[in-house]
Amino acid sequence: MNHLVLEVGTALILVAIGSILANKLKFSIIPFLIILGMLVGPHAPHIGIINLTFIESNEIIQFLGRIGVLFLLFYLGLEFSVGKLMKSGRNIVVGGSIYVALNFVLGLIYGFIVGMPLMETLIIAGLLSVSSSAIVAKVLVDLKRTANPETELILGIILFDDIFLALFLTTMSGVLLAGSTTAFGIITSVLISVGYMLLFFIIAKKGTPLLNKWLNIKSDELFIIVIFATLFFVAGFSETLHVAEAIGALLLGLVFSETEHRDRIEHLVVPFRDFFGAIFFFSFGLSIDPATLADAIWLALGAAIVTILGNFVAGMISGRKAGLSHKASTGIGLTIMARGEFSIIVANLGITAGLSPILTPFTALYVLILAILGPLMTKESKNIYKYLNKFFKWDPVKGKKKIEVPGE
Repeated sequence: MNHLVLEVGTALILVAIGSILANKLKFSIIPFLIILGMLVGPHAPHIGIINLTFIESNEIIQFLGRIGVLFLLFYLGLEFSVGKLMKSGRNIVVGGSIYVALNFVLGLIYGFIVGMPLMETLIIAGLLSVSSSAIVAKVLVDLKRTANPETELILGIILFDDIFLALFLTTMSGVLLAGSTTAFGIITSVLISVGYMLLFFIIAKKGTPLLNKWLNIKSDELFIIVIFATLFFVAGFSETLHVAEAIGALLLGLVFSETEHRDRIEHLVVPFRDFFGAIFFFSFGLSIDPATLADAIWLALGAAIVTILGNFVAGMISGRKAGLSHKASTGIGLTIMARGEFSIIVANLGITAGLSPILTPFTALYVLILAILGPLMTKESKNIYKYLNKFFKWDPVKGKKKIEVPGE
């Protein structure tokens, strides 16, 4: 415990250095921090009094990372309107269904092709189907795309993905951990999750006048205490209902976005979002042991290729069905491509149940690949669209009015 503060301070210094370097190179800080965390982590050497293994402080760093996820999703919720999301309800259900179904089926096919047993194949299909809400949120904010027309559908797909995650985890927990499950139990869990989300939509639409009065606090100190206390409580309570704490934060952000205090909340939250968000990606890197990656390189690369193709096709179909342009639809598939915290949650279920040990290095490398490629391809979505448009001729008319352009 004597070196706890020093370890945390050293970790923060490394996060700062990685962030500065990424900024100098005009690159997303996400892959920088993940790789940095992976390099120092549990197997780093001791240098005098400097301990880069972060053993004593690991739990604290991981907890700070979880806070980062909450702030990222909470801020993303503030950027949107519940009214707009409800109007886009059909597009969200259609787009989310296409996204989950296509990725899950591709995951099943891939698992069987590489010779995985049934349970391992189901786990692989599950982790291939869930996007990283934290990374997607960070990318949307970093690239200033929260106002893009396709972003509403991206947010909807994230919400739909969480419903699938609740269903999948409930089902597989019964099969792997309890040895059995019932249709009634599965249906009940999903209905609770959906009902919980709908409750927030109702509060946002009907409870705004009351929330405006409740949040009418002159003192910034008291105001931020109330906001943060509510955020942490709602996120924690969401977990008890098998709704991811990150989605609870997102839903609360959606509710507060309807109030007259939205701009004030956003202004106060931004510094915390940036600070704790950076720690999250660093803490994720700390969980990866580089020595275990070699055995799963080809397996992870194959899964990453399948995910890239599946996400692009799913994004294109979902966007076009929602009436978006080919440019915006391309942005959807590339933005939701990143994998992270939710994929790790799915893999941990299989690992806890004693499935094949290859799941650990496979998931780490798979997530790392897409955590790097996802933000990169999102950033370059405009150029990727231009390149593909030369072959598919989606928009052959020159001088067309520029709308729904990812990255602009």
